[in-house]
Amino acid sequence: MCDQDRDSAQGRETAQGREVAEQTNAVRPRLVLVTGGARSGKSAFAERVVRASGLERLYVATGEARDGEMAERIARHRAERGEDWRTLEVPIALAGLIAAEAGPGRIVLVDCLTLWLTNVMLADRPVEAEIEGLVAALAGAAGPVVLVSNEVGLGIVPDTPLGRRFRDAQGRLNRRVAEIATDAFFVAAGCPLRLKPAADPVAALWS
Repeated sequence: MCDQDRDSAQGRETAQGREVAEQTNAVRPRLVLVTGGARSGKSAFAERVVRASGLERLYVATGEARDGEMAERIARHRAERGEDWRTLEVPIALAGLIAAEAGPGRIVLVDCLTLWLTNVMLADRPVEAEIEGLVAALAGAAGPVVLVSNEVGLGIVPDTPLGRRFRDAQGRLNRRVAEIATDAFFVAAGCPLRLKPAADPVAALWS
């Protein structure tokens, strides 16, 4: 991408993030889902949305440093965000965190739902109950929340039962959160595509 194209793209993304953030004071707090593939730029876009809000920022990290590579990744991400974020590490108890921390004047960024789901499954917690508990907490959040999640269902079918179970659970989690979200974006190659709000595509076929 040439410099002019890159500047133009960054400008569009910033404007798009600001458009979402400016609505955080609506009657219903904004609930924004940002999904995409690995290294797609979804976290960077979510952070831009949060920064554009001008609100107090809370970063909720769900990843656990289970090995050296993950510890290094967590440290790198924290450094890239800078010191103007408050950070909480919440591997599983997201529903309680949302109830306690989301509120007027503060925007919460959860990164990411995929690692949260991994932690839930590794802890042998009831997956569907945990998902529904989180969805209920998000629906009742007293302030704006931005959530990052991975889209894992676009590749080959996993060759293990656990892999297929995880893929299916991730798909259901993304769908349930998207159903209650005020805004949803899919990010590919650093480019955010707005999914919601949008006109009903089925109704549009017959209008």
